[in-house]
Amino acid sequence: MSAALRLARPEDLDRVLSLVAAFHSEEGIVQDQDQRRSALLPLLEGIPHGCIYLIGPARAPLGYAIITFGWSVEFGGMDAFLDEIYIRPAVRGRGIASEVLHDLPKALAEAGVCAIHLEVNRENETAQRLYERAGFCLRAKYLLMSKRLT
Repeated sequence: MSAALRLARPEDLDRVLSLVAAFHSEEGIVQDQDQRRSALLPLLEGIPHGCIYLIGPARAPLGYAIITFGWSVEFGGMDAFLDEIYIRPAVRGRGIASEVLHDLPKALAEAGVCAIHLEVNRENETAQRLYERAGFCLRAKYLLMSKRLT
C-alpha cells in the first residue's frame, strides 16, 4: 500500500470534505459542513498559507495531511504546522502514516521550510509514539497555547 502524496486541488473538495468530516467526528471536533468547506477551499485553490495533500490513490485516498505555513525567527525562516493528518481506520497500522511523516518533511525542506510542528492529544499515546518515531519531540520549555478569535 503506497502512501504517495498528491497536492489536492479544487476538484478534490468532495473527497477532502468526506475525509475531514470522518476525522473531525473521530476527534470530537464540532464544525458544520459549511465551516469545513470555507476553511478547506482556499487551501485547495492555492492560498499561499497552506496546502492539503491526499495520501494514496487519487480516486480513493487513504487519508490526508493539511499543512499551514508561518514564519519563525527562532527557526530561521518559513515553518510549517501539520494541522491535521488522518488515515482511514481500515488501513491504519500498515505504516502509511510513518511513510507520510518520513516523506513530507523532506519535501517541505526542499521547498525551504526550516521546521515543522504539530500538536497531539495528550491522551493519544499511540499518535505520540508515531510522531516520536518520525523525529518529532516535545520542546523542553514550551507549551502550545491558543486563543480563538472568532
